[in-house]
Amino acid sequence: MEEKPRLSRLTAILTQLQSSRIVTAKTLAEKHNVSIRTIYRDIRTLEKSGVPIVTEEGKGYSMMEGYQLPPVMFTEDEANALITAEQLVLKNKDASFVQYYTEAILKIKALLKGSQKDKASLLKDRIYFTDNFSRQTTSSYLMRIQSALTNFQVLNIEYLSLENKSTNRDIEPFALYSTQEKWLLIAYCRLRKAFRVFRIDHIQKVTNTYEEFESHNMTLEEYYKSYDRYNENDSHYGNQ
Repeated sequence: MEEKPRLSRLTAILTQLQSSRIVTAKTLAEKHNVSIRTIYRDIRTLEKSGVPIVTEEGKGYSMMEGYQLPPVMFTEDEANALITAEQLVLKNKDASFVQYYTEAILKIKALLKGSQKDKASLLKDRIYFTDNFSRQTTSSYLMRIQSALTNFQVLNIEYLSLENKSTNRDIEPFALYSTQEKWLLIAYCRLRKAFRVFRIDHIQKVTNTYEEFESHNMTLEEYYKSYDRYNENDSHYGNQ
């Protein structure tokens, strides 16, 4: 009875190695509720099976650059979760997010087996999320902002406050969060020389300067502890 759960665990470890830059043995052990020594054995088993795993001393494991495994199959529950998420995303108020998620989910659906596709199609027609925020303005810059955030690139934006005052400023994107379908951007504003929270639907124009900035070396949790006053009062989102 040990072999089946182990096979399932080995498959899950492969998926994690493919989807992450680096994974520690501790993270794998905690996720699968086994000892670190068991993870060491699993890694050796995968290596003997021909999977090119790179061990980075003191850091963890990664998959050799350029190596790709055949696509994994989704369980019925996983497929249902993807379809449910799709319907939720379609209600989002950022057009770029909806566009790229729709294109991505189409590729994912191609991996589903025939019977799964039929069930996914049925579920899609039977799930509906009501839109309680129909009067909310929309945006279309989320994907560009995400790219700048992960590549540490300065953006130039034209921003409209709640009082309809327009300003032009260079910002260093730090983090994104969503509340009631409204996307908010936390960024270091070079104009104000401080972190600010911007409503993405109030950004009138985005231009990538392609200038790179140094990482702020701060987690989102650390940001909240230091700058919480900018995140509790909604008036800050428009009065920048």
